[in-house]
Amino acid sequence: MSETMINSLTSELPLKNIQSVTPFNKGWSNDRKFIVVSEDKKYLLRVTDIKNNQKYLEHADLLKQSRKNNIHTHKLAAQGECLNGTYYFLLLDWIDGNDASDVINNFTLSEQYNFGVKAGEILAEIHNFKPVSKSTESWSTRYNRKIDKKIIMYNDCELKYDKGHLLMTVISKYRHLIDNNRNVQHHGDYHIGNMLIDSNNKLHIIDFDRHDTGEAFEEFNRITWCASASPAFASGRIDGYFNYDVPAEFWELLQLYIASNMLSSLPWAIRFGDKEIKTMRRSYAEILDWYDDFELTVPKWYRKKH
Repeated sequence: MSETMINSLTSELPLKNIQSVTPFNKGWSNDRKFIVVSEDKKYLLRVTDIKNNQKYLEHADLLKQSRKNNIHTHKLAAQGECLNGTYYFLLLDWIDGNDASDVINNFTLSEQYNFGVKAGEILAEIHNFKPVSKSTESWSTRYNRKIDKKIIMYNDCELKYDKGHLLMTVISKYRHLIDNNRNVQHHGDYHIGNMLIDSNNKLHIIDFDRHDTGEAFEEFNRITWCASASPAFASGRIDGYFNYDVPAEFWELLQLYIASNMLSSLPWAIRFGDKEIKTMRRSYAEILDWYDDFELTVPKWYRKKH
């Protein structure tokens, strides 16, 4: 987006005395993001092509439902079409906080666990939201198709994990469990990297832009990132979600979702070069250690608080 377009865009915002507009390139989303500073306030501006406006409308709905349920997240300041209807924007109040993944280990293990409990409780609240979009297909049909696609991606990939065949074993063992499961609203990318901790030690959930609907337990497919940052946080997230009563089936489905996610992670990483490839290889090696090459059902990092 050119400087002229940015200037035109900001002139359409319902703000007075804009002092600066700075590109904000953090994260993996494809939309354009900017930090906008007005005379007395700071904002996050998200902009997408008008053809994606439905996704932004749904994103805005989730932010509103979050605020209604006292979930700390961005407050929606404004939304609408811009630049002669070619783009759509969301203007969000800025959250002053640190990335939870960067600061979680500054807290005691008990505090890390309690942050995880809060994250689990919030996820349970999100799963009770009114879905902003619905699929006409069953979860079984949708996810089996996703698994088959990921298997093809991995088999066609020029790179392979050491002991990558174990992922296929896990999928074959547990994929029957995805039959007849309830669809709920998903955050879509729920892990410690999409959370902030402010100066009052309040946990904020951000980046609803990958939202979708699906089976509830699939939202734990990225808990590997939580466990890498803080096993105590990851343990608390599970206990908080289930109110300290974790069903046995969860652990089996968790393995299925983690295995499926790892299959596509290596082909995805190739597009971004050696750094991301090494990250995914390291992540899989860590998973194998947690599960003793998938001989364990419950990962070693999980510690239930008594």
